[in-house]
Amino acid sequence: MSQKLFRLNDLASTPGKNEEPAKIGLLPVSPATIWRWVREGKFPKPFKLGDSVTVWDAAEVEAFIAQRAGGADQ
Repeated sequence: MSQKLFRLNDLASTPGKNEEPAKIGLLPVSPATIWRWVREGKFPKPFKLGDSVTVWDAAEVEAFIAQRAGGADQ
């Protein structure tokens, strides 16, 4: 069994600072927005792989995106 996982860095986009380029994640939102959506129950809940490793199931994230792309606004 192979399960694909996303970390916050894979999901969120962040603007560049000084000489650094912007980092474009899977979603065009900030890390704070993703965490707010999780708290509000709008985005899949992550789970911990270790003390400092939090991940999201890729299938759940992809289902969230597909639902939004289909016009369902929750």
